[in-house]
This record gives sequence, C-alpha cells and structure tokens, in this order.
Amino acid sequence: MKPQHYLTALIASIGLLLHSCTKIEYHEVENPAYLRVFNNLNYEVNLGDKDLLVPYLTMLIDPEFDQNGVPISAAIVGDFLDKRVRYAAPYPTHSAGSTKRNNPEYPGKENVLVGPILNGFDLSSWAQIPSGSHRIVFYFRPVNDIPFFQLTDDLKQHVAVEGTYDLKDREIYTLHVVQKDFDTKENGLLLRQENFHHLPFSDSLVYMNFYNMSAKGFLDSEDRKPDGMTTLEDGMQDEMNVHLSLYPQEATAYNSQTAIQGYYARFLFPVYRNTEEPTVSPYFHFPLLADTTKTITTNMVQQITFLAPGLNFIDMGMGGNVMPKGLCSHLTFYGLNELVSLPSRVNSARFPSMFINTHSGVHNPKSFPAINTIEVVNGEAYLTTIQRKFDPPIYK
Repeated sequence: MKPQHYLTALIASIGLLLHSCTKIEYHEVENPAYLRVFNNLNYEVNLGDKDLLVPYLTMLIDPEFDQNGVPISAAIVGDFLDKRVRYAAPYPTHSAGSTKRNNPEYPGKENVLVGPILNGFDLSSWAQIPSGSHRIVFYFRPVNDIPFFQLTDDLKQHVAVEGTYDLKDREIYTLHVVQKDFDTKENGLLLRQENFHHLPFSDSLVYMNFYNMSAKGFLDSEDRKPDGMTTLEDGMQDEMNVHLSLYPQEATAYNSQTAIQGYYARFLFPVYRNTEEPTVSPYFHFPLLADTTKTITTNMVQQITFLAPGLNFIDMGMGGNVMPKGLCSHLTFYGLNELVSLPSRVNSARFPSMFINTHSGVHNPKSFPAINTIEVVNGEAYLTTIQRKFDPPIYK
C-alpha cells in the first residue's frame, strides 16, 4: 500500500524505527510558527557557465559569524537543499532508510519537530520554529556529503539570497527561493503566509490555487532550460488564463463530448507572473464527486489548461495548428487511467490526482478532498498537496 493509505501507522512506524537506530531529542517549541521551504532554482549549469553556481543550497536561520564574516553556527540549519521535486506529497518525505543526503524541501528529510493537525489540516510537512523575527540566509554549497559547517571557509561564503522576516505565532509559512531575472541571475525570496487553515472550506470540495513564479526573461531566452524539465518547455506568458476540465476515468479521449457535464474548459481566473509579492492566490474548487456515477471513491481525471488571453480552446492546437511559444499548456492529474490519448500537439504534464484515495474506516479505498497549490517556475510545473484529517483504517 502507498504511504498515504496508512499515514498514521506509517508515521508511528518511522518514529519507532528512528528511535531504535539513534537517539533524537526534540525540544518543545514555545509559540511556534510553521515553516516549509522550497528551492525553485531549477536552471541548468553547463560547461560554459563558469560563473554560475550549481543550485544546491544550505539554509541558515539566525546564523552567527566569525571575525571574517564566515558563518560558524546557526539556530536552525537546513542543509543539502536540492531543487524541489515536481510533486510534494501530502505526507512527510523523510525516510529512515534513505542513504541520500540531498533534501527536496525543508523540513523534508530533516528530523525536526513538525507541525500538528491544525484546524483539520495535516502540517507534518512543515517544521516548527520559534515565532518572531529571523534572519534567513541561503548559501550555495558543493554537491557532496560534507555538512556545511565542515566545509572549508572559502566554500561557506557564496550567498544565494537572504532576508529577515517576522513569523507570527501558529501561522503557516511557505518560503520559496526563486530566480527573479533569467538574464542577470538575480535571486529572491518569497515568504507566503498561507491562509487555508483560516478559510471555511467544505468537506466535499477539492481546492486549488495557482502561481507563476518564473524569472523575468525566461520566456524570451533560447538558453538553458530547467534541468530535467518535463512539462512546460517554453514557459508561459506573463498573463495566462486558467481553465479546468474534468473527465471520468473511463474516458478514452479528452474533449467536450467526454467531459463531465459542466466541467469542460471552465474558466477560473487569470494568473500573472510574480516574483515580488508573496500574496496568497484565491482558491477555486470542484466537487469531489463531480462524476455523479461515483459514491465513495472516484478516480476522475482533472485537467488544467493555461491559455493566453484572447485564445480559446478551438485556437489552442486541437484543430491542427501548432501554438506559438508559451501560449498554451496542459497539466493533467490522474487517478488510475493514464493511458488516454492526447493530441500530439498538446503539451501536457502528468501529476497525481488533486484528491486522495486511501483506506479509511472500513472503506478501502475512500476518496478525500485536498488542498492543492500549482506553481509554475520557468519551464516546470509543481504540485503541492495538503491533506485533511481522516479516520484511520479499520482492519477486519
């Protein structure tokens, strides 16, 4: 069974395994804030890029320095912070059996005190840190297994970006390291104070919001695409309209005839490229059981289309026309059926569903809605899913 099918049992078993292998002491955090960090520097470094550092980072919160300005300690360290992965699952990503030190997010693999279930939302992918003012500095570091503070002094002075922030008691924050300008390589930080735990979300609806955190100039560049890029090859224009389509899992093609009634090319809102303001985007929703032939479990397919203003679904290439650069892209979120044909001209990335099917109570599986954030960074799209509390499985 998958980890999300038995979240409570998995966390407990990991805890027992860690306890049996090594002693880890957690200190209670008074008046905590909850922090999650992503490294969105997804550019490639080629042989000719002698001045461009590999985007492999160390995060220091409230660092201390020696007389030469070299960091010697920090209140909180997030080391080996690699580029984020395309799917941030709704459960902790750390693994007691992992032999790789690279961390796709913070806290990720770090053995730190994580967030609780807050207002019904599972915050186990967020770290608890003391609320209040903090200086946060990110350093480029070599891609090796040597902890940051054991590196030589000359390797501990390459600052990627830094900022000072006031984190409020029991508020939820997502911190993004971003590239603001593709030509100058200027980096920046976006600290987003999340609000999903304050909103009156329905238990029967799946929620999603969208961000374009691409660098200025990426769309017009013919140079370096993201390393391992698999989705939006050419990026997106600075303004794009977001559309939602839903299809039953039995569909053999995705079009207006096969879509669930009322959910073909439904316009949601425009999304704008932004690397400056950490404003929370509005949430949109669809019914968990929009496919009314289902009752407890659904595997309907969700498709998000980014379409340039002024274009419609007839224009976007379905009719045989190849779309110009950055004007149209698809993201397709599957339950089970990933073999449905798509037009060869349509650029589509594939992701897990925006809802969760898991063993809960006597039902195995049962579908549960989730909160989803879709973020586009240069030529790549990323999905972060937050799950709600659900009843643990009952085994007969």
